[in-house]
Amino acid sequence: MDIKEYMQDLGQRARAASRIISKAESGKKNLALLKIAEAIENNQAMLISENERDLQISRQNNLDSAALDRLTLSPKAIQAMIDGLKQVAALPDPVGEITDLRYRPSGIQVGQMRVPLGVIGIIYESRPNVTVDAAALCLKSGNACILRGGSEALYSNQAIAACITQGLILADLPEDTVQCVATADRAAVGELITMKEYVDIIVPRGGKSLIERISNDATISVIKHLDGICHVYIDDSADINKAVAIADNAKTHRYGVCNAMETLLVAEGIAPKVLPLLAKIYLDKGVELRGCIKTCSLIPQCSRAFEDDWRTEYLAPILSIRIVKDIDAAMEHIHQYSSAHTEAIVTENYTLARRFLREVDSSSVMVNASTRFADGFEYGLGAEIGISTDKLHARGPVGLQGLTSLKFVVLGDGHIRQ
Repeated sequence: MDIKEYMQDLGQRARAASRIISKAESGKKNLALLKIAEAIENNQAMLISENERDLQISRQNNLDSAALDRLTLSPKAIQAMIDGLKQVAALPDPVGEITDLRYRPSGIQVGQMRVPLGVIGIIYESRPNVTVDAAALCLKSGNACILRGGSEALYSNQAIAACITQGLILADLPEDTVQCVATADRAAVGELITMKEYVDIIVPRGGKSLIERISNDATISVIKHLDGICHVYIDDSADINKAVAIADNAKTHRYGVCNAMETLLVAEGIAPKVLPLLAKIYLDKGVELRGCIKTCSLIPQCSRAFEDDWRTEYLAPILSIRIVKDIDAAMEHIHQYSSAHTEAIVTENYTLARRFLREVDSSSVMVNASTRFADGFEYGLGAEIGISTDKLHARGPVGLQGLTSLKFVVLGDGHIRQ
């Protein structure tokens, strides 16, 4: 198989399908989603069988237990895919929505309409459920997509893709609306991220090394985030109970996720009161603490933090702690070390809360809430394709609206410019 020719063919077919799906009615798209859900439900035995092929190969290749867990299509995981498709079908369709329509002095009306992006290339690792999530969001937002899953999930992804194709055909939509790359050859990724004539946006989902490679090599715009170095700042005026609950949840609810807190910043006036309480919780849960000199003096079990600690996304039960003078020092630390993912302040001071919201430049900024809420589902977006820390074109959790763009529309009645 010539990879370049193969990928070019996928691109041509996706571009042709995108012209049709972009103008498809909501009812047809929703029908396709429900038919895909039905096909997955009816083919559970086949999906589990194909997934077992992937698992056997992965075990032979000594894939670690965490990766095997992500790869496994259990009955519960399959039901989650079915439920996810139904949830996306129930979401409002953003395509064609006109906003900010207003009259101009000339008499014309000017507004903005949401339109699909076109063709989206999505590159991801391990989790075969991403095939369904990505396909559902692209389909509902009127986009065609080319999906390139990890080589370890090749048989699982092809089985899921067959169910997606079945649903599209039953809804009388082009089966090329969703195409799954059928080769594990890594050269396919290189082709996908440089096919500017066919692909409009690339979305990588996976580890930092994958996202770095895609970001460096792509000649197409990329929606991505590299790190989730998230901060919680506890201000002098914070409610102690709120601060303890939020800082605990932000770190220990789940460790290996991008919206977990990696650095805790504490104002020096409240540090002697709140840090001993938090230290006991963290240490009881097996969290390793690394802190500045002042932190170590308050928490004997805390080891000294070094410069690299402030720049590290641990994705593990490890936490960096720094005592700062005030909100200005906290925001300066965030400005220097944050990955622009999610930051939170715990405070009862309304003025400082507003300053934090206005001056901290991250994709999500929170007041008196855990960073773990930085999630498309929690934001009411439904499923998400990922989180973007860039400023163009989408920022934060990327749901249906993030997979559309805006164009200006003008309504007149024979108006001419004078």
